[in-house]
Amino acid sequence: MANLKEVRIRITSVNSTMQITSAMKMVSAAKLRKAQDAVTQMRPYALKLQEILSGLSTGLDTSENEYGRDGEGKNVLVVAISSNRGLCGAFNSQVIKRVKSMIKDSKKDQNLTVLTFGKKAEEAFKGTEHFIKGTLLPRQTNEIFDDLNFENASVAAAKIMHAFREKQFDQVVLVYNSFKNAATQVIMEERFLPIVPATNDEGESLDTDYIFEPEKGELVNDIIPKSLKTQFYKALLDSFASEHGARMTAMHKATDNASDMLNDLKLTYNKARQAAITTEILEIVGGAEALNA
Repeated sequence: MANLKEVRIRITSVNSTMQITSAMKMVSAAKLRKAQDAVTQMRPYALKLQEILSGLSTGLDTSENEYGRDGEGKNVLVVAISSNRGLCGAFNSQVIKRVKSMIKDSKKDQNLTVLTFGKKAEEAFKGTEHFIKGTLLPRQTNEIFDDLNFENASVAAAKIMHAFREKQFDQVVLVYNSFKNAATQVIMEERFLPIVPATNDEGESLDTDYIFEPEKGELVNDIIPKSLKTQFYKALLDSFASEHGARMTAMHKATDNASDMLNDLKLTYNKARQAAITTEILEIVGGAEALNA
């Protein structure tokens, strides 16, 4: 049986760990509420805008819509959205595994380039042949989560869109965790560019005839970039809310495990203490009997 000093040290250590995980859980819960409100308010608007964008691109040719060209898909940009911090369960590993799976399953003539948002994805892919090398893409991407807003997301999205317009990439795919609830995050592989035309249930393109007001060119040049930036911002918000949900759940489980361990250690300590007291009593009684003999 472990001695009393060792058990006391372990009890102190586990107690300190439990206080840390409990504090992290409360911090994540507070941040989750704010992030959840932002993504739930943003999602219906972004999805409706994406639906309008898909329908609008159906009636436009490539000369009118430079984001709708049907590339051969040889040069693919994969945007992996993770987090800057760990201790959030399988949140980051899900994104990294999905991107690695995409690289493994890619065709021989395809060139996959990985652009990361978040230090964890950057650490996984930095130094590999697939990590970003182009000058048109944003570089300081990890700082975006320090002040996540539409303006900062728009700057990053604009650079990705510019790289697509310059034909550096034929296709752009977003890989991120979509927020479902605090305990559940759904890994998403979403095509960002080129714009996917709207289709019916049979998979046929919908030929929608729109009446444009104001002039068609002016409207297209304004609404398409804004819609794409909104879609990108929604993905970042989804990932941000998912991160705090995953961390809150992970810290809740860690706190529960620490509490169970603490109870076991206290039981062990009490048993060891009782055994030490019993041994001491026996020694005293034995000594007294020896003196009386």
